[in-house]
This record gives sequence, structure tokens and C-alpha cells, in this order.
Amino acid sequence: MRPLLSWAGWRAVLARTYSPGPSAGYRGASGAQGSVRNPPVGTCDLQGELDRFGGISVRLARLDALDRLDAAAFQKGLQAAVQQWRSEGRTAVWLHIPILQSRFIAPAASLGFCFHHAESDSSTLTLWLGEGPSRLPGYASHQVGVAGAVFDESTRKILVVQDRNKLKNMWKFPGGLSEPGEDIGDTAVREVFEETGIKSEFRSLLSIRQQHTNPGAFGKSDMYIICRLKPYSFTINFCQHECLRCEWMDLNDLAKTENTTPITSRVARLLLYGYREGFDKIDLTVEELPAVHTSLFYKLYHKELPDNYKTMKGIY
Repeated sequence: MRPLLSWAGWRAVLARTYSPGPSAGYRGASGAQGSVRNPPVGTCDLQGELDRFGGISVRLARLDALDRLDAAAFQKGLQAAVQQWRSEGRTAVWLHIPILQSRFIAPAASLGFCFHHAESDSSTLTLWLGEGPSRLPGYASHQVGVAGAVFDESTRKILVVQDRNKLKNMWKFPGGLSEPGEDIGDTAVREVFEETGIKSEFRSLLSIRQQHTNPGAFGKSDMYIICRLKPYSFTINFCQHECLRCEWMDLNDLAKTENTTPITSRVARLLLYGYREGFDKIDLTVEELPAVHTSLFYKLYHKELPDNYKTMKGIY
């Protein structure tokens, strides 16, 4: 598999000064700049920060007098910059365009730039300058939905809802989309409370469904994760805007009813099996471990390991 170039953390600096000649030994350095030598008269002078992969990132929001720059002048300046960067052996250009300067998108596209992604206030275009097919990484391709199977072991009741805006009002677990930077378990707990008013605690991960070209995910891929939750309150106060009905249902009834989705029925039977035989048979527990990136951590979900395997004492 070919290595991908990381776009995260690439910052751009725009200036009008020029440092003669390409930065020597750039591929192993950081903080170097790439610029246009003697830009054509009547154009903008672009200078972007080089990254450790040999690419250049340019943020138009930092360009002086951007509001007075017309599209034709920008196109000439960008064309000169691309020619200069290509002659220096740069690998790619990342062009960040604020939404209020979207008039610069068409000139960039005419030079071969393509959309990479968009945020609420800007779009990012890219141009591959290296040899062969582009090795730039794609943007996020999946949305993550999380549901909470809130199961009360003392009564064998499980919390289910019917969505108000569905064509078929079948029983399902409450849930919704995970927010950026939000852990799966936290999403389940939050969504359950917002939809039903029930407070709960994350206990384990039960299932993961992967689906592609999902209309509900704008035609992209979709991950749907169901978590097992333990309730800490029992009085339902469901959201009238999202839910048509909400109730505590006997787990055995949910496992047998036809008025539910296939995945809900399957997970209900999984829970019934765990309730009878032990939840260790079905649970994927979570552990936080340090990531290779400094000061970062990740959550790892897996079947619980025996203590002697965690420490490897007495294991040969």
C-alpha cells in the first residue's frame, strides 16, 4: 500500500517577500517556505508554508488586500506559483479558500485543482504535483451513528422508541450521530437522554453495522454502533419532536416481535443470550491506551482479557 500524505496540521503563511532558490533539504526540514519568483505584473504573489512531505499549503485568508484582488489576477499569480513549485519538485498544493472569497474557486479549478473537503466557513482544494496518481489522503468518508440498548436486568425491560419521521414506525433503540471528538459511549448516553429523558451509564459495545452508499449518510458509508447501557432513572420523558412513542418493553417480547428492524431484533436476541449466559459472552469492553502521538489517547474495544493475560504473569 502506498503511503498517504497527511494534511492535518498543515499551516500556511502568505507573504510578499521571496527567499532565493528552493529550500535545500526540505523533505527533512520544517518551517521552510515556498514562493513565486518575480510574479507577473498585475498578479498576486503567493507564498505558502512547506510541510515535511514536500507539499505546500496556502491560506488565502492571510493574503493582504484579498478583497481587492480580482479572479484574473489571482489565476495568473496561482499559475506562476504552481509552475515555480513544480520546478522545485514539490509534491502537492493545498489551497484553503474562505467562503466569502469563493470567486477564486473557478480560477483554481481551471488550473487543475479539485475539491478535497469543505468546512462551514471554507473549502480546501488540492493539486497533485508529484509523479503518478495522487497519494493525498481522502477526507472523512463515514458518518458514525450510535444507539443505546438500555437494559434493566432487575425487570428484564429494555428501552425502545418509535421515530416520528419514519415511514414505518417500528421499535428501535434510541440514538443518533456522534459529534466530533465524542466517544462512542458518551454519544449513546447523550442521545438516550435527549430522546427519552432516561439517564444511563455505558457498559459495553454490542455490535457494529457497516453500510455503503447510504442515502441517510448523503450517499457515503455509514457505521452504526449499538452500546449496552445501564439505566439510572426510569421515568420516561421522551422528545415529542423526534419520537412518536417510547416505552420499557420486555426483552423477550422485543426479540420476538415483527414490528422492529432486523438489527434491533438481532441485538435483542444477543442481549437475551448475554442475560441468560453472562454478559461476558457478548460484551466488547473498552480500555483507554496511549497513542503514538504525544499526549493523545485512544479507546480500544475488545473482549475482556483474563487478568493473567493482561499482565502475562504465569503465561508461557
